[in-house]
Amino acid sequence: MEVVLDHLTKIFPSRDKKNPADVIAVNDFDFTIPDGKLIGLLGPSGCGKSTTLNLICGLLKPTKGRILFGEDDVTELPPEDRGVGLVFQNYALYPHLTVRQNILFPLQNIRGEGRPTKEEMNAKAEEAARLVQIDMLMDRKPKELSGGQQQRVAIARALVKRPKVLLLDEPLSNLDARLRLQTREEIKRIQTETGITTIFVTHDQEEAMSISDLIVVMKDGILQQIGRPQEVYDEPVNMFVAKFLGTPQINMFDGRVSGGFLYIGDTPVLKSDAPEGDVHVGIRPEGFILADGPEDDEEVAAGVEPFECDLKAVEVSGRDVSIVSTNPACQGTNIRAIMGSDRNLNVSGEKVSFYLKPHKVYLFDKTTEDRVK
Repeated sequence: MEVVLDHLTKIFPSRDKKNPADVIAVNDFDFTIPDGKLIGLLGPSGCGKSTTLNLICGLLKPTKGRILFGEDDVTELPPEDRGVGLVFQNYALYPHLTVRQNILFPLQNIRGEGRPTKEEMNAKAEEAARLVQIDMLMDRKPKELSGGQQQRVAIARALVKRPKVLLLDEPLSNLDARLRLQTREEIKRIQTETGITTIFVTHDQEEAMSISDLIVVMKDGILQQIGRPQEVYDEPVNMFVAKFLGTPQINMFDGRVSGGFLYIGDTPVLKSDAPEGDVHVGIRPEGFILADGPEDDEEVAAGVEPFECDLKAVEVSGRDVSIVSTNPACQGTNIRAIMGSDRNLNVSGEKVSFYLKPHKVYLFDKTTEDRVK
């Protein structure tokens, strides 16, 4: 089911007498969610992600704009008539009911001609349980299940009515790291098998990038960028998106473009045809090349010099090696450069020097913070 958010806006009236300004939780959100795709709605806490989800499912009414499921305008429809399945952050299972009874609950509340028979209800519950691989747990109660199993019950309950749209509101935040990885893989498998249009809300960019077909990055209720996860990571439209995506976070510096070169401090670190002037410079952690010796100068453009930093630490994590350093032009506390552990790194002393990979360096306007191409 294609979902169209047509200039969607949600404004909450202020309850603060000292600050009477209204709160714009979602601001002119205009986006079409393709049929059968898994969309990651991504942003920091308070950016309007959950509000957007509640508008789609009907728990909130928009101040302006429309919501369409396919050709049908569902803006004024109550939640029970929209054909959506919603999985909450805290599972929201009924503790006194078994797994089977929790899954059956949405079917038992159907009224009228569309109400399935008892046999049909049980068959649908068994099918949903098999899909999320909890069919052997049907007679247990929630307190007898692990966190991951409880989350699967919540997903099965949302799927049992075969919704047109599946909405997941930070469903992994209560799980430990290993279980979170396993469960997000299960969510992707279930979505692929069912083909249901799914919207996955999270503040964890790694979760969103790992399973989403498209990610939508939000800030202060405003849509910042839409695209495939790798495209958004490689081509951020502004400094917020660049800083929000990526672990470790992108390294930010004060820089300037002058005479065809990008300078960080007094060092020409790259050739650049960007407009001259001061800029914010973002360098991904994997964008550094350790300047071990003269052999590294062969592919470096004429006039470019190695970028020297004060070495603080070398952290080995098995797969990667992090070189932690500082530089006066850095906007953060530390610079973190990631190197593969499959080579012998010659890092010692008080200084460390790097060349930069041009495709991992981003320039941003000093005033607007928009990307300078």
